[in-house]
Amino acid sequence: MKSKLLFLILAVASAIVVPISANGQVAPEKPPKDLSGPDYKYEAYIGYGYTSLNQVSQSRSGLQGITGSLMRGFGDHFGLKADIGYYAWDVTATNTGNPTVTMYLVGPEVHGHLFEKWSAFAEGLLGGVQTGGVTIQPDVSFAGGVGVGLDYNKNARWSIRAYGDDIGSAFTVVPYQPGFSAHTRWNARAGIGLVYHF
Repeated sequence: MKSKLLFLILAVASAIVVPISANGQVAPEKPPKDLSGPDYKYEAYIGYGYTSLNQVSQSRSGLQGITGSLMRGFGDHFGLKADIGYYAWDVTATNTGNPTVTMYLVGPEVHGHLFEKWSAFAEGLLGGVQTGGVTIQPDVSFAGGVGVGLDYNKNARWSIRAYGDDIGSAFTVVPYQPGFSAHTRWNARAGIGLVYHF
């Protein structure tokens, strides 16, 4: 009788202890993975650029060159951009003289995701345009304009960008005219290149 009672006590104790120890071995739930990707605050762009040359009278061709920009993002849709472009090579024909154009611009950018790997942006830029290699006044003109662009996002770090804008600046109307002029010349500008997010 004692052996049966002892066996019953061991059986009940085993039934209580084994499930408790088994419950203690269950792994805790893992937190879900964040699939949104890293949140980069900066982007750097470099690429090929084109600008028309309307401030130089009798120009036969636009100029090509290199462009670059650095943008600091603030939130998901806004940023502040610094943009520079240097254009020195004729596209289709030889221009009178050896004109060059250098642009220094800054301004706000609004950007957003379109679909899948595509995103777009719009920008407003202010700064200066320097025209060299020809005699026009002033050497550096106040400038500003607006533009739009499209990015194809290869991955979280790299994108391919195409953009276009229209930059207005004020130079003299007649070549070699002394003094300053409020006559605005608009130059279409375009570019394509690579964007690095960091």
